[in-house]
Amino acid sequence: MPYSRSFATIATGCIRRSLASALLVLVILCPVGRAAAEEITVAAASDLTFVFPEVAAKFQKETSNSVKFSFGSSGNFLSQIQNGAPFDLFFSADIGYPKKLEAAGLIEPGTLYEYAVGKLVLWVLNGSPLDLKQGLAVLNDPHIHKIAIANPKHAPYGRAAVAAMKHEKVYDQVSAKLVMGENISQTAQFVQSGNADIGLLALSLAVAPSLKDKGRYALVPATDYPALDQAAVVIKSSGKKETAKQFLSFMKTPAVVSLMGAYGFTVPAAN
Repeated sequence: MPYSRSFATIATGCIRRSLASALLVLVILCPVGRAAAEEITVAAASDLTFVFPEVAAKFQKETSNSVKFSFGSSGNFLSQIQNGAPFDLFFSADIGYPKKLEAAGLIEPGTLYEYAVGKLVLWVLNGSPLDLKQGLAVLNDPHIHKIAIANPKHAPYGRAAVAAMKHEKVYDQVSAKLVMGENISQTAQFVQSGNADIGLLALSLAVAPSLKDKGRYALVPATDYPALDQAAVVIKSSGKKETAKQFLSFMKTPAVVSLMGAYGFTVPAAN
């Protein structure tokens, strides 16, 4: 009997030690961050509509955290954030908007990050007879009845389109033909649906899988319009600042920089 009790005691001790070791391994392999995955809400410019879901998928795979996007015009997002919209991050197509939020004390200090420079293109459907090699002069073609651009009142690409047309001295001749999308994605839809003959779009949309086989494009010279410097900020009212900052840092990784490049963006050298 003494031997039996001693053996049972030893066996119980071994089991307890084994369980403790197993639990320690689980704690090491399953850090708290992964167990408490978060979803952040991001207000993103419409030129990011196709590339950002790919970025988010990579981010979730590496961190277990997910991203919910709202795509739209940067100017409208500025107003929404100023009025308390519950976004964690704002990716603008114009650095001026995040700077306004910074000046108003509405961003997390030190998070302003210039993540890309956008490019403007002329875009038509494959069956169009228009010669894009003419550049913006093609807008004077008599076959053109409607020209799609984003609304310059709140869409940076719309302002760039107007600036480029004025620079090339075609704006006055074609302004009556302009139809304006609420954002650059809607502008692309106008051309894709045949409701406009040609559009001035973001390069990131023209090279996206859903559009690149349906149309052709020509770059508008960057010297024709103010640089489309795009910037992001973490919103001060966010309750998920650490995850938001993690996503912002993820944007700077080589894999994401390469992906952004594949969609026609350039990342500023200083970053």
